[in-house]
Amino acid sequence: MIRAAIIGFGWWGQTIASNLMQSDAIRPVLAIDPDENARAKAGTMGLATAARFETALERSDIEAVILCTPQDRHAMQIEAAARAKRHVFCEKPLCTTAADAERAIAAVRAAKVQIGIGHERRFEPAVIEMRKRYAAGEFGEALILEANFSQDKFLKLPRNNWRLSKLENPAGPLSATGIHLVDLSIALLGQPTQVWARLATLGTDFANGDTLAITLGFANGATASLTAVLATPFIGRLALLGSKGWMEIRDRTHPENPTGWDITRTLRDQEPATAYYPPHPAVRDNLEAFARAAMGKAPYPVSHDEMLANVRTFEAIQRSAVSGGLEPVQVA
Repeated sequence: MIRAAIIGFGWWGQTIASNLMQSDAIRPVLAIDPDENARAKAGTMGLATAARFETALERSDIEAVILCTPQDRHAMQIEAAARAKRHVFCEKPLCTTAADAERAIAAVRAAKVQIGIGHERRFEPAVIEMRKRYAAGEFGEALILEANFSQDKFLKLPRNNWRLSKLENPAGPLSATGIHLVDLSIALLGQPTQVWARLATLGTDFANGDTLAITLGFANGATASLTAVLATPFIGRLALLGSKGWMEIRDRTHPENPTGWDITRTLRDQEPATAYYPPHPAVRDNLEAFARAAMGKAPYPVSHDEMLANVRTFEAIQRSAVSGGLEPVQVA
């Protein structure tokens, strides 16, 4: 059992705590947040609390930190945790720049600690099935990946929340939901090489945009078309189109509280096959995979190279949203 501290006990920190209360692999025992109300909420869940990040690193019984903090703090906190020989699970995005991500990964490598990343969508059963079938050659050559992950949860946020800040979070839909689609694209298609992105504020007064469209080109010639909107009710969809067939996954509800997934799979000269995948705790699966890796029981299924590719793509998308043009993605 890994004993962990959750750093940042807002909406998602509380979601993670709830998911892990019955885990036999990783258990939160401490919540860190400067906000008194957040600490009070953690106390009702049976967690010890503190206001300072450093407190988690000072406690000898804390083996890992789970970062649910604003993204501009991730690099510094990952490096500090690594120096203290603590394993680190970081919510997405890992970092905001490629340079920060490279330093963070170098720090965990040097310290020989485990790093995990909050891309729980990889752990959804339907996504696992899609990746297995594609890897087995069932869909042939990948041609196009289409994905949309949109929600309107942020309409309830106060306008001074960091998630809506143009300074702290320049492309809001990207870090909120779009980054998950970038990760799934990398998991399926490999290394991105170029991007075109368009960001607009069309349905809200958000300073950092509410509508994002991304076109990613990959080294293997495939293309991903990704959309993330923060001004429409929830919709989630992932489709892989190949030279022999295609598969589409549709989310019934937001992954925070999943109620299952509907899939359609079609191969050439065959009737479409449909299936329903029941709810599954993908958030917990991700964290438990991280814990098993930290204990040396199994490799973590997201590689350092994939994490770096994601941040490099994240950075290129933001450049393209500003320039309006095609931007290269740094390749290691």
